[in-house]
Amino acid sequence: MLIGTFTPRLDEKGRLILPAKFREELAGGLVMTRGHEKCLFVFPMAEFVTLHNTLRAAPLTSREARDFNRVLLSGAHDEIPDKQGRVTIPATLRQWAGLERELAVVGTGNKLEVWDSAAWEAYLTVASAAFDDAAGEVVPGF
Repeated sequence: MLIGTFTPRLDEKGRLILPAKFREELAGGLVMTRGHEKCLFVFPMAEFVTLHNTLRAAPLTSREARDFNRVLLSGAHDEIPDKQGRVTIPATLRQWAGLERELAVVGTGNKLEVWDSAAWEAYLTVASAAFDDAAGEVVPGF
């Protein structure tokens, strides 16, 4: 399970050193792509294959499904981390997510999210305010 928050930095070549806790799970390959709220999603390859199979089942007649597939898959980049656990985040994805040097890498169970550190802090401030109210709705009985 991918959980926790880590604060690595991008190097001058646009590479992210994956937190050690996640390296084994991602060693066989990963897919990074556009995520929600202007973060990047980083899926272990097997998890992305499962997601892709689900997306393939969506009807071609659905405009929302086509739009979602286009946005998600057109930005996707697959990679195998090097021996130091580094992956290059393509310039187009860095620009889209507003990634500079300081990052927040957030484990969300089946994937990682990569945020600009300041954007993550701003998001967390707003989302934390609604956390208590949403708990019963998102997880009944929580």
